[in-house]
Amino acid sequence: MVDAEISSRIGINYGRLGNNLPSAFQSIQIIQSMNAGRVKLYDANPEILKLLSGTKIHVSIMVPNHEIISIASDQSIANKWVQDNVFQYYPDTMIRFILVGNEVLSCFSDQEKNIWLNLVPAMRRIKNSLRAQKIQNIKVGTPLAMDILQTTFPPSKGNFRSDISSTVIVPLLKFLNGTKSFFFIDVYPYFAWSANPSNTSIDMALFKSNENYTDPATGFVYTNLLDQMLDSVIFAMTKLGFPDVRMTAKPPIGTPARPGEVIPTFIFSLYDENQKDGPGTERHWGLLNANGAPIYDIDLTGNHLQSEYGPLPKPNNNDPYKEKLWCIAARGADLMELDRALDYAFSSYWAQFRSQGANCHFNGLAEQTTTNPSRGSCKFPSVTL
Repeated sequence: MVDAEISSRIGINYGRLGNNLPSAFQSIQIIQSMNAGRVKLYDANPEILKLLSGTKIHVSIMVPNHEIISIASDQSIANKWVQDNVFQYYPDTMIRFILVGNEVLSCFSDQEKNIWLNLVPAMRRIKNSLRAQKIQNIKVGTPLAMDILQTTFPPSKGNFRSDISSTVIVPLLKFLNGTKSFFFIDVYPYFAWSANPSNTSIDMALFKSNENYTDPATGFVYTNLLDQMLDSVIFAMTKLGFPDVRMTAKPPIGTPARPGEVIPTFIFSLYDENQKDGPGTERHWGLLNANGAPIYDIDLTGNHLQSEYGPLPKPNNNDPYKEKLWCIAARGADLMELDRALDYAFSSYWAQFRSQGANCHFNGLAEQTTTNPSRGSCKFPSVTL
């Protein structure tokens, strides 16, 4: 493993769900100008991978969810995927992570659950393809959402969901541990705060709190919500016998359970993306506007002191959406897939796990609404939040 792989340079997620975004060429120039050390793609886009050639930026590429089962079933398919999407560009393009799927364990139709059991086998196939070419500095992983946890608070009680713990998570941790790879976790303190704002300080979510929380079981003192969420995953892994699996998340300075440890980080996201599903917040996670102008004054190198920045503008509204929300079937959803997904009951699941980071997406089959679906002609399962 090369030292550069675990450097503390900040990365950025480059999503492209927008019809008004700068070109790939302009975007790579922007990423370079921001001094980002890593970039995460949600595919293996040939144009972008060619543009990243020679840039010294460490690159993360992704296997689409719908290709996981075929890759898991046949080594030759895995070999071709790696040949087409890695070897065509490597090593001039510094591909360092291959991510198999995106939040696979947050999808719940019968067909999607079949992907769960093929996730680690597909990761093994991809790793076999790399080993056959004696490539050791590309790690294989899979990004998961916080809804893989059944319990998150206090952090010491972190525990994986019972439906995936032994069947998926244990094999995954064995693979990551054996290959010295990372546990990729998507952590959004905003969702945890907005789901329970009366019991969670927004300042804890924004790293500005003057208050601390002490875990009663460990005595660890937490000054922000992100550390609590990360440590809940660490404790959940420890309970399964894997205390040392490395994580990728933010910030890059460790947590109370792993003080001082470098945690490779990707900030979400590069742009505001106007074609993302869900409420307005989903389209406003960017560091940059669609025209490339910065929304925040931010330094990814960490060379500037906090005192050098001016104060952020005061928000017009610092409260989460207070009216009722429901999770319903998305317009244009595939009817066969929709029937399977409805068996799981979109809204009841979302209401239960929303505070832990779950989203109302269900692989594109669902969307949020402010209209109570039980009042319409179609009786979708729903739960008032």
